[in-house]
Amino acid sequence: MKLQNLTHLLIGILCIGLLPRAQAVFPPPDGGYPNFTTAEGTKALQSLTTGSANTAVGWLSLFSTATGSFNTATGAGTLFFNTADQNTAFGTATLLFNTTGFQNTAVGTAALLNNTTGDGNTAAGINALYSNTEGNFNTAIGGAALVNNTIGAGNTATGALALNANTTGGLNTATGFAALQNNTGSNNTATGAGALDSNTSGTYNTANGVAALSSNIDGGGNSAFGLNALSSHTTGDFNTAIGFNALLSHTIGQANTAVGEAALQHATGSDNVAVGAEAGVNVNAANEVICIGNPGQDVSNSCYIGQIFGATSSGGTQVFINSSGRLGTMTSSRRFKEEIKPMEQASEALLALQPVTFRYKKEIDPKGIPQFGLVAEEVAKVNPDLVVRDKEGKVNTVRYEAINAMLLNEFLKEHKRVEQLETTVAQQQKGMEILTAQLKEQAAQIQKVSAPVRMSRSALRVVD
Repeated sequence: MKLQNLTHLLIGILCIGLLPRAQAVFPPPDGGYPNFTTAEGTKALQSLTTGSANTAVGWLSLFSTATGSFNTATGAGTLFFNTADQNTAFGTATLLFNTTGFQNTAVGTAALLNNTTGDGNTAAGINALYSNTEGNFNTAIGGAALVNNTIGAGNTATGALALNANTTGGLNTATGFAALQNNTGSNNTATGAGALDSNTSGTYNTANGVAALSSNIDGGGNSAFGLNALSSHTTGDFNTAIGFNALLSHTIGQANTAVGEAALQHATGSDNVAVGAEAGVNVNAANEVICIGNPGQDVSNSCYIGQIFGATSSGGTQVFINSSGRLGTMTSSRRFKEEIKPMEQASEALLALQPVTFRYKKEIDPKGIPQFGLVAEEVAKVNPDLVVRDKEGKVNTVRYEAINAMLLNEFLKEHKRVEQLETTVAQQQKGMEILTAQLKEQAAQIQKVSAPVRMSRSALRVVD
């Protein structure tokens, strides 16, 4: 309700109280004064002139208020120097030095004691926001919460010692005993006892869980969710840990992401990603390691994914990855293709390829397992379209799936040649069979002719 409306309401209540049927009390009761003012205690509201709706209970409470209105002070010395409006103080010396600050609420001995011009602050608990002078819109609930804050604004501390050391940092939120108790930075959020406990100048950190990010000093942009998540972290930036003991031993590395119980709990490097319970648990000092459902190894620039090796996926297709890291499968449907034409002689480049045996270097394959394949640089000399290049354009590997298609083309061409040869051979064999039959027929005819000739020769020999 606006102050003007509130004033009208109070005037209305007063008018109702003055109706003829009402019996006014005279003299007025102890502590009751005009303009809805109540003062009880030595020199309470001593300087009041035109201010209204003030309530002062206690020795020297609201002593300096002259024109201020809608203030409530209960306790010795509360709001002693106040001249502003809409402040509420309960407890000895609460808001003692407040002058022009308005819309402050303090509950507890010495809460908001030193506030002078700060506005919209709320303090509940002994010494809560004790040192605040000009900071605005702070909320402190708990003994010594935000006790050293001076000009920091927009802070929220819930719990004893929460944001205890904060002085000028703003927009911090601390919930839990000693959460962010050493903080001087800004834009941090801590929920849980000891969360971000050691943070001093770090900014834009988020910790949710007991002791989460408890050792962080000046690291920024870190997020920790879970008991002890990132609890050893000190200075690195942009790390994310979600899960019990996630990134537990991490100290100064940057841009790590761990999701899952004990994920990356021993990692100290940077740019690592682990998803799953104990994912990346074998990663220590390595950088740029990705572990998904797999403990991984301490090898930089590597990727480990669990539940794939040895698992059969019938009816599926191969997965490929390009130089940008994008995963996908090959598509063979006509609807994805254009300029379709026979391969013809293009596959004959395969005849110039030289298959080799080899072993990978020790840093790639410490076991040195024998390998069989091609050398990509040699393949590129034969046909540049048969190799895959990296982002820098360097030859990286061979497109074996393309070579398989070319091998199929060469096989089909050879198969066609064999079929043609078999047809030719069949035709030749048929011709041989016909020729053989003709020869047999000729032989039979010769036999018929040669028999009488032999008889004639025998007769001639008899006559002779």
